[in-house]
Amino acid sequence: MKGKVNLINEKNIQVNERIRDPEVRVIGPDGDQLGIMTSREALNMAFEMELDLVKISPNAVPPVCKIIDFGKYRYELLKKEKEQKKNQKQVELKEIRMTPNIDTNDLNTKISAGKKFLEKGHKLKVTIRFRGREMAHMKDSEPLLADFAEKLSEVSQIEKPSKIEGRNMSLILAPKK
Repeated sequence: MKGKVNLINEKNIQVNERIRDPEVRVIGPDGDQLGIMTSREALNMAFEMELDLVKISPNAVPPVCKIIDFGKYRYELLKKEKEQKKNQKQVELKEIRMTPNIDTNDLNTKISAGKKFLEKGHKLKVTIRFRGREMAHMKDSEPLLADFAEKLSEVSQIEKPSKIEGRNMSLILAPKK
C-alpha cells in the first residue's frame, strides 16, 4: 500500500477489540441477523469463524456490527469511494487575459480560443488588465467585454457580469446547457 493515497480513514472504523459498546446488533457473514448480544460474545463468535467484527453503523441504537473479513470490507469501501470520485464532474475555470487596446484580429483569436473552452464544458473568465494611464479609462473598456460576451452568446451565457477588481475588469461565462 506504500505510495498510494488511502482514500478511507481507517482510524474511524472500529474493528474487533476497538468496539467498546456493551451491546451490539450482529449481522452474520451471509447477511442474516444474529440478534443483539454483548460485544464480547460477538467478538468470540467472529473469532470462531476466523473473521473480524466490524462496526458498520455506529450511530444506530444499539450499534450494528457485521462479521466479515476486514480486508475485503476495506477493499469494497475503497472501490466505492473511487467510483464516486470518478463520477464527479470537474468544471475547470479557464481564463483569457487581454489589454484594453487589443487589436481586432487579436480579439478574434481570443474569442475563438474562448469558444473552444466553452464547447469543452469549461467556464471562462475574461479579464482585461489595466496598467498605468489605462486605469483612468476603465469604464471605456466595458463595451469590449460586452462585445466578447455577445460574440460567444450562442455557446455561452453570462454567469457573472463585468466587475472591476483592482487593476482588472472581469466577466465569467458559463457554457449553455
